Amino acid sequence: MFAYATPLIGGLLIGTSAVALLWFLGRIAGVAGIVWGAISAQPDNAWRWLFIVGLLLGPALYHTLTATPYPVPSALPWWQAAAGGLLVGIGVKLGSGCTSGHGVCGLGRLSPRSLVATITFMATGIATVYVIRHVLGAM
Repeated sequence: MFAYATPLIGGLLIGTSAVALLWFLGRIAGVAGIVWGAISAQPDNAWRWLFIVGLLLGPALYHTLTATPYPVPSALPWWQAAAGGLLVGIGVKLGSGCTSGHGVCGLGRLSPRSLVATITFMATGIATVYVIRHVLGAM
């Protein structure tokens, strides 16, 4: 039962926080835009930093309260992780938003652009996993 409850509760919390941010501040909970606004010193910065702190403390609080182990650190070399992060950042700029902005908030607002973006990044992710696991034989 707990294995099904955890993702359900997590999804409800994500949806509730996205709706609350839109309702109270009129802002979309796109994490890339929130982080960019925080580091580029936008005038309304406080809520952005609180959102980021919540994103970081939430999993730590979950692991502490449920006594579940933290995920095993990746064996990926730092430069590959940095290159992947750079590619994600380029994709976020090209797609005018990230997975949370398009997938969670945009689809909830019935945005056609977000539907296309979500289909694109889901298809790209599926194709990438297929190529890495089945064509290249990695993992």
